[in-house]
Amino acid sequence: MTADLAAAFHLPAFRDYLSLEAGHSDNTIMAYERDLQRLSEFAASKGVRDPRLITTPLLREFVFLLKDLGLSGATIRRNISAVRTWFSFLMAEGLVERDPSDRLETPKRWRTLPDVLSVEEMNRLLEAPRVEEALAWRDRALLELAYGAGLRVSELCDLGLADLLIGDGLVRAFGKGKKERLVPIGRTVVSAVSVYLHTIRPVLDRGASRGKLLLNARGDPLSRVGAWGIVKKRSRQAGIDKRVTPHTLRHSFATHLLEGGADLRAVQEMLGHADLSTTQIYTHVDRDYLRTVHHRFHPRA
Repeated sequence: MTADLAAAFHLPAFRDYLSLEAGHSDNTIMAYERDLQRLSEFAASKGVRDPRLITTPLLREFVFLLKDLGLSGATIRRNISAVRTWFSFLMAEGLVERDPSDRLETPKRWRTLPDVLSVEEMNRLLEAPRVEEALAWRDRALLELAYGAGLRVSELCDLGLADLLIGDGLVRAFGKGKKERLVPIGRTVVSAVSVYLHTIRPVLDRGASRGKLLLNARGDPLSRVGAWGIVKKRSRQAGIDKRVTPHTLRHSFATHLLEGGADLRAVQEMLGHADLSTTQIYTHVDRDYLRTVHHRFHPRA
């Protein structure tokens, strides 16, 4: 995207607004930026290079394009959210006189069940790193933290050494909007992280770690792409046929807690969900589990 086109659609000013005034996270800012670059390029391809000329029909055509690209409902909803936030900014700054996004329909929120691993699959995954491998304990620490504390991949990669409260059996995570929460961790998590801290990490740290817990082979903080690669590699080694991502481990954390009888609000707190309705999707998984148990063991099932 050219600088002229970005300026024509006031994207640099919008980025400053998101960062300095609205206080959005870096991840949200980058996502909104990508979404609006896509819209700006689409509008320009239709001969529209001024946000004042964007119409509701053009926005609907843009949404149809997103569907044709095969984007998920969640991604399309985020695109629409970005567009609405952008027009609110433009209206407030007096850069447009009307908001064509106010009548834009949002795709129905599909209540699909998140992918989860069984307890047996989870155990196989956690045991996949072999101790003779150079980075086995780094990978084991990552997997144990992702599953044992239900952390998002961004939270995993942002973890600093000071965020480990091992003596108290806690880890401090900073979620969306930099909201801080403390999550309990069990003995197996503490054990794996402790071994990593005392064996592999000192070898990896060459002065460029910036105090982060998880490092790559070069000694730099582990990226989200790097974390995804580790999970994918280890799930393959564990012989798991399902598509497994860091978020699968987070889903499994929540599901296994609920299956064990945990209170929904306690799970909400550990996941760092601002709204209980976000956590309630896991009750669907829980009900599915209960149905399975009922069909297997009830004599009249």
